[in-house]
Amino acid sequence: MSIKVNPKVIEELKEFGLKDAGQCYHCGNCTAVCPLSTPENSFPRKFQRWVQLGLEDKIKQSPDPWLCYYCGECSDNCPRGADPGETMMAMRRYLTASYDWTGFARRFYTSEVFEVVAVALVAAFIGVLFLIFGRWSEALAKPGIALNVFAPNKVIEILDLIMAAGLSFFLLSNVWRCIKIVHGQLMGKIPFKYYKDKFIDLLWNFITQWQFSKCHDKMQWAVHLLIMTGYSSVFLMVVVFLRWFQRDAVIDPEWPLVSAIMTLVGYYATAAILYGTTYALIGRIKKSKAPYKNSHGTDWMFLILLQLTTITGILVHVFIYLEWPLACYVIYMIHLMVAVPMLTLEVPFAKWAHLAYRPVVLYINEVKKAYLADHPQAAEQEEAPAEAEAAAEAA
Repeated sequence: MSIKVNPKVIEELKEFGLKDAGQCYHCGNCTAVCPLSTPENSFPRKFQRWVQLGLEDKIKQSPDPWLCYYCGECSDNCPRGADPGETMMAMRRYLTASYDWTGFARRFYTSEVFEVVAVALVAAFIGVLFLIFGRWSEALAKPGIALNVFAPNKVIEILDLIMAAGLSFFLLSNVWRCIKIVHGQLMGKIPFKYYKDKFIDLLWNFITQWQFSKCHDKMQWAVHLLIMTGYSSVFLMVVVFLRWFQRDAVIDPEWPLVSAIMTLVGYYATAAILYGTTYALIGRIKKSKAPYKNSHGTDWMFLILLQLTTITGILVHVFIYLEWPLACYVIYMIHLMVAVPMLTLEVPFAKWAHLAYRPVVLYINEVKKAYLADHPQAAEQEEAPAEAEAAAEAA
């Protein structure tokens, strides 16, 4: 069986942050120390070899980059400085761009200028809308805080739902492309029962990031989990429960219990995001461990936007407490100038998309394994390309 080889793929991957994959001489240290590697799937050494050989199709179809959480142990133990953990990170950027049919993800990952300009343009657009349509005079004429006069929550809620529908369309259409690529020749051949049986795994991995907990560095898992749960909580409150979350008072007299719950969830999300993003930012500044030594521009962007969204959200509530109306409205405008580009650009096209791709790929991987275990003939057909690849390596 012939194998399609792209000798330029390693150069292309350098645009996505690939560093020293060519230094790898396949000693196997990375695979030996990786707590997530198995005898059946010996990454990341295998993936380093695919990159060197230019096996583009194998790279795109493999779930391996999503099985890795970049704890950095493999990079710390590499005797050649090939940094296999960073290779897997670069692969996730490359795959995110490969799944995206719009081409935006590729531009975000290969041009820092493009990402900064795109975020700035969306932020400026939101600012102009507030300057034109914000009810500044009417809100300032009211006694105390009148945030829902300045920016009525019912109007913002409708706009949020439109925004959510748009980003969901782009993200889910890209997730569907991801599913087709990872499925390979088994696409459409696996009965529904296998998907049903493994569906709980999809939810479990999304909520807990449990695979990450198997890594030796538990702190990385904890930070990752705090950022993910904090962000998800904020997203739900802003998009689904905004009419109860955006209030003119700390406790809404019409909905005291609901507003109290929203406040508590908001406190958790704020603390989780601030701690997680601060830890990650300090780590990247100090380059304190392997995952933080080679920060890509998109890594900085998503952390900075998320932290700024959280800080401006805190200030909105502080000014509500202090009853400083003008400061409250200005910072609310700035808050949305940061949050909207983060949601509309970073979620479907950049690093936030990992929250969707990783659990989905893990899910499809488990579905395929269960199906192939019950259908040895299909498993043999799947293994045929791997045998041909092994022959190519030997050659």
